Amino acid sequence: MRIDCLTLFPDMMKGVLNESIIGRAIAAGILDIRYTDIRDFAGNKHNRVDDTPYGGGMGMVMQAGPIYRAYQSILETAEKRPKVIYMSPQGRVFNQQIARELAAEEHLVFLCGHYEGVDERVIEEIVDEELSIGDYVLTGGEIPALAVIDSVSRMIPGVLPAEEAFSEESLYNGLLEYPQYSRPPEFLGREVPEVLLSGHHENIRKWRREQSVLRTALKRPDLLEQAELTIEETLFVKKLLAEQKGDKQ
Repeated sequence: MRIDCLTLFPDMMKGVLNESIIGRAIAAGILDIRYTDIRDFAGNKHNRVDDTPYGGGMGMVMQAGPIYRAYQSILETAEKRPKVIYMSPQGRVFNQQIARELAAEEHLVFLCGHYEGVDERVIEEIVDEELSIGDYVLTGGEIPALAVIDSVSRMIPGVLPAEEAFSEESLYNGLLEYPQYSRPPEFLGREVPEVLLSGHHENIRKWRREQSVLRTALKRPDLLEQAELTIEETLFVKKLLAEQKGDKQ
């Protein structure tokens, strides 16, 4: 997969994505992540890419021209038109299902805004979708873009050692992940559940599934609306939530 970042701070993004699992995938040629500095397309001697908003108001707005020219430079080396995403609090809230959708794309471009945002005309011209990572304000779009890129990249075949590495994780199947344990078998008086030491793979699988359903019901019951549960699991969740409601009354 190829990913392009339209940003004012390419070094900030490189510093994160060149490390750990994503960095190794880049080095192995599994991921092709490129960075385009919007300031390089400012068209003025001071490399200024922002100006005051029409109609007045506080802050500055990123101009359409530099962003559009930077995007056009990406198209020069693209095999086909990429999917362009603008990180914005007005966008669809990012989740694991969207990560799956984006992982199926061949080429993604992330537009990272700053100041009071970007000129609406360039959004209308090049952006396919706006995404948000939550209802709060950050200083720019780089951190949200990094979060999405990390989430999407790890679903690309070859980035993680095995498909199971992400298919059993929290939120992949609509449920939170089961609790994890490692050595030693006892820590501060707390022991690893006996079933995990049994070597019985089917019992371990059942226990993990039960724990995932239980954790989701207790911590994020809102996720259960989209989760695929068996009839027995559905009845268990209804009973558990009813008991919780009774305890609070």
